Amino acid sequence: MKKCPCGSNAAYDDCCRPIISGSRAAETAEQLMRARYAAYAEVETDFLFESTHPGHRKGYDHDGTREWAEKSEWLGLEIVETRLGGADEGTGEVEFVARFREKGALRAHHERARFERRDGRWYFTEGTMVNPRPITVDKIGRNDPCPCGSGLKHKKCCGK
Repeated sequence: MKKCPCGSNAAYDDCCRPIISGSRAAETAEQLMRARYAAYAEVETDFLFESTHPGHRKGYDHDGTREWAEKSEWLGLEIVETRLGGADEGTGEVEFVARFREKGALRAHHERARFERRDGRWYFTEGTMVNPRPITVDKIGRNDPCPCGSGLKHKKCCGK
């Protein structure tokens, strides 16, 4: 049994393959997001175009998409958050991180993807990159627990 690249732990033939082949429609925005990731991993780039909303296909690069999918090693998909996009809704948003190796370098694509249902079918409309949140550090007192997780007081650990 070949596991589905989308990270569901289900068999590919039972999970995303039927959506990619068109024998079953995605019921939710998240299902479509997972199928789109699996399509990159399986180099099913026609599905990527077809699952893009017709109003958002301008400038789609079939050859470039295929080349990127073929030359990348797809390492996993993490769904961070899903807003709306249920079986009875018309729009949805899925925040995800797609991990892959490209030209030997590990990469992570963190995006907030938007989806719209049209004529009963889900489509990807657009995505926005998610920038890393800035790291904030509160002032640590000498007697506070050390933030490294050692269980020691800060003054006895990293605050020396």
